Amino acid sequence: MVKAIESLRGKVVAVPENRQLILLSNMLRKRGADVIAVPMIAILDAPDSEPILSWIKDFIRMPPDILILLTGEGLRRLIKLAEKNGLKADFIKVLSKVNKLCRGPKPNQALREIGLERELDAQSPTTDGVITSLNELELSGKNIAVQLYGEEPNVKLISYLEQAGAHVKSVAPYVYANNLDDKKIIDLINKMHIGDVDVIAFSSQPQVNRLFKVAKKYQLEAELKSGLGLCYVAAIGPLVKEVLNKRGVNVEIMPQRTFFMKPLVTAIAKFLSKQEQLGL
Repeated sequence: MVKAIESLRGKVVAVPENRQLILLSNMLRKRGADVIAVPMIAILDAPDSEPILSWIKDFIRMPPDILILLTGEGLRRLIKLAEKNGLKADFIKVLSKVNKLCRGPKPNQALREIGLERELDAQSPTTDGVITSLNELELSGKNIAVQLYGEEPNVKLISYLEQAGAHVKSVAPYVYANNLDDKKIIDLINKMHIGDVDVIAFSSQPQVNRLFKVAKKYQLEAELKSGLGLCYVAAIGPLVKEVLNKRGVNVEIMPQRTFFMKPLVTAIAKFLSKQEQLGL
């Protein structure tokens, strides 16, 4: 018997979208949802590529004992820059021999795209999860490379490694640009405020931060708070959920195990179907 797929027909789902999340909008539309796709952030190469290229060359010349990958986007940007400078084959060859610790499924996927697998997993897809997994290793005197999340220096992780006696070299291959159209974000806040949105689905921390930044800039914080209370909030994983919770936002929807876009869509559909069955 084929299992029925829950429909999203008649539901309005807001997606704080960037270039890579068009796929999420398409998945939702295939289930019948009316999607409000609002550009929140753009991901760009770091403006100065020289420190990153230097990091790649050092990585090839003196491979670290462990490479910590915090994002898939970061690894893809490193591969792209290595390829641009004729170093892709050497970089991937060395990468294949280094112990790689991935914070979550996204860097795992980026590794698979170049035919590699990670050796270590974070206990959970958070900085604390990375640290918990590192607690089981001898780090004193080890060379640890860290691919950062955007421009976030991750002081907690770097401090932990240094205090454990490791030699740390970090790299930030990309930046977030927030100069996208504020008007579309304002329109989304107003739609949420009048109850025209059933679900808003977040897939990254910068989306959350951008939404609240625009609300503060245009004195729409009360409207945003009200709107988030009138719709259901979905998060792609525990890290995004934690950021929302810290801002006082209740997250009702999150995939249980794998934190990708398809499981997020499935979680949204199942949740809304259950709410309908309960008459809510």
